[in-house]
Amino acid sequence: MATNPRREFLKKGLAGICGAAAIPGILSPRSAHDAPAAPSAATAGIPSLPSRPLGKTGLTTPLISMGTAEAPTVEFIRQGYDAGIKFFFSATYYGHGNNERLVGQALKGLPRDSFVVGTAATAEGTNARGGTLPKDMKAAAYIKTAEDSLARFGLDHIDMLFLPFAEKREFIIFDPVLEAMTTLKKQGKIRFAGIATHGGCDVALKAAADAKAYDVVMTAYNFKIQNKEAMAEALAYAAKAGVGVFAFKTTAGGASDKNRTQPFNSSAALKWVLQDPHISSIISGMSSIEEMRKNLEMLKDIKMSEQELKDLKLAAKRPDLGLYCQQCRQCDGQCPANLDIPTLMRSYMYAYGYRNAAQAWHTLDSVEMNGNTCGSCEACTVNCASGFDVRERIQDIARLKAVPREFLRG
Repeated sequence: MATNPRREFLKKGLAGICGAAAIPGILSPRSAHDAPAAPSAATAGIPSLPSRPLGKTGLTTPLISMGTAEAPTVEFIRQGYDAGIKFFFSATYYGHGNNERLVGQALKGLPRDSFVVGTAATAEGTNARGGTLPKDMKAAAYIKTAEDSLARFGLDHIDMLFLPFAEKREFIIFDPVLEAMTTLKKQGKIRFAGIATHGGCDVALKAAADAKAYDVVMTAYNFKIQNKEAMAEALAYAAKAGVGVFAFKTTAGGASDKNRTQPFNSSAALKWVLQDPHISSIISGMSSIEEMRKNLEMLKDIKMSEQELKDLKLAAKRPDLGLYCQQCRQCDGQCPANLDIPTLMRSYMYAYGYRNAAQAWHTLDSVEMNGNTCGSCEACTVNCASGFDVRERIQDIARLKAVPREFLRG
């Protein structure tokens, strides 16, 4: 059978960008129609992990929860459950909804009160760059979005529904969203309402607390954040209001450089996050048993050693080597082509830091780009607060735009 040269070229090029996990057949999740794994043994035999209370929810959560975007199979998620992980997080945009189906299959047949499922459901018309929702948005439309997620999970309810890309106060305290969340709770379709935020996190935390309608928040938080004092204050503010807080992006990109030539102590990065008592749990994206075991091993002693503190201090000295974009948006308006640089930098991080080609592609797909990205500029005039070579990174990650979606797992 003759091969298609273009497809072969793209396959090889994609492997160079994101590693072998992007090529079909390698770590591919099972189909949503495959049979689920056999039920686990009695929950009494499952280990109990170190835990913290989750705000006013009445729940207690292990310090590590699973972000399922990179989970390869039903069995992998079930192994996490058997290891003591009880909170599992998905999103409507992970695998175009297929990830929610994967999670639902993995937990099928288990006692419903033995696990917690959360998902980030994007409201139709969300402008993630501008931090706005449609002025004419109706609560019914967002209720339908949540109901679609519930159907994909195949559960009787979703424990936590998160509104993603929630950075601005007016986005978070928005009547149609609050009405939808309240209605879904009354109908028993969700237990708790929340927001998820990548940038402006201190503002978002306070807005969620002031809204009085949100029970939980997922926020970016790691040792590289530039506004540590403001975040510490906002975390304490949210905790006082009874809001439970999950942290994600906790390893600040997952690596020090795209080729992983610089040493990086990921366990130290996770421990740093847990030093703040207002963080109830870390949402860790996991894709291998080795990674899962490393995370669980870290929980045995979250006190930071002198060496771990030195490792993070050394990593923080060269922010330009890192893959984590602060999403501070200080670059907005600097690009002559008006590119959404924060979103492009986040896509670059997913590709090289987390080796998640599908998430990188999905994130990149929301950005309007011309065919000669950055080629018309003699020199880049964008001044990145983290010191990134913005032009080099954009030209690199822009190649992913040409890769057919079917080449990506997830």
